[in-house]
Amino acid sequence: MHYQSFIPPRRILMGPGPSDVYPSVLAAQSRPAIGHLDPLFIQMMDELKALLQYAFQTENPMTLAISAPGSAGMEACFVNLVEAGEKVIVCRNGVFGGRMLENVKRLGAEAVVVDSPWGRAVEIEKVQAAIASHPDAKFLAFVHGETSTGALSDAKTLCALAKNAGMLSIVDTVTSLGGVPVKVDEWGIDAVYSGSQKCLSCVPGLSPVSFSPSAVAKIKARKTPVQSWFLDQSLVMGYWQGDGKRSYHHTAPVNSLYALHEALLQLHNEGLERSWQRHQQMHQLLAEGLHELGLHFIVPQAERLPQLNTVTIPDGVNDAAIRSQLLNDYNLEIGAGLGDFAGKAWRIGLMGYGARRENVSLCLAALKAVLSH
Repeated sequence: MHYQSFIPPRRILMGPGPSDVYPSVLAAQSRPAIGHLDPLFIQMMDELKALLQYAFQTENPMTLAISAPGSAGMEACFVNLVEAGEKVIVCRNGVFGGRMLENVKRLGAEAVVVDSPWGRAVEIEKVQAAIASHPDAKFLAFVHGETSTGALSDAKTLCALAKNAGMLSIVDTVTSLGGVPVKVDEWGIDAVYSGSQKCLSCVPGLSPVSFSPSAVAKIKARKTPVQSWFLDQSLVMGYWQGDGKRSYHHTAPVNSLYALHEALLQLHNEGLERSWQRHQQMHQLLAEGLHELGLHFIVPQAERLPQLNTVTIPDGVNDAAIRSQLLNDYNLEIGAGLGDFAGKAWRIGLMGYGARRENVSLCLAALKAVLSH
């Protein structure tokens, strides 16, 4: 068999992720590799950490990028904090709340599940009732922006409920970070994770995380070792902080971290508030066009994640055929429905570098053309 270099086409990525990558981020990844303990690389890591603190709006010293995708960030939060037998209230309003539940089960902890309808935010009243019924619960876990549905939950209120009950909060911001307000310190989030490939418009494969001082104290007070050696933050942090020599834990993905540094620099230079506003403006532009095409949102406007737009597939329309035509004729990717929404919905992403007027215009024109046939 004859092999040759793989040269992918240039797609416009408007699905649930990965998103379009900034050209400067792709360029940064191609820079020369240096050692992961090189003093210059350590200096870059310190800057990256400060940029992550800005993105998360936190001063938590334990803020870093895990050398694996957002799913590993999720697992890192659970395996470091939760021990067997402890009780965790898990909010489930989509696929990724269900994945939180899987983590709790596999740790041998006790899960209290709070179910909310797909396509809706986590229901505050149900969480209040669960907390009242389980005062011995130690954690409240929920997804801020549910990628499978496009629903945005009230993280500020949920974290306040946890804090008032003496619980620690574990929050998924994989799709929300950079696209809508995420304020770790102001809201009192204890453990938070995200992904590099959504609104940060970086290459996939890294997971920003941050742990509050209360979460760090819980990790240090563990009665049992962290289940995962690779994700044990008490070991990893020796590589990510300290004025002296950094301790070796694993070979960091050097070039991917170059890319994340550049992506976070783009966010910092634009400014968080301007980024949030841009995502909202592009969402509004898309929403107006989708309305003209007769496509309807599943998520109510007040609970809608602007960077992940979930719309109902019209009756009689072949889901896979339309998405295939968009990909083949327009080099445009939109997402299929997940879980309860499989075959029933499309997910249209407006994330990071992809949240641009020309992308919205192309998406609307392409949808109009293929649906008219």
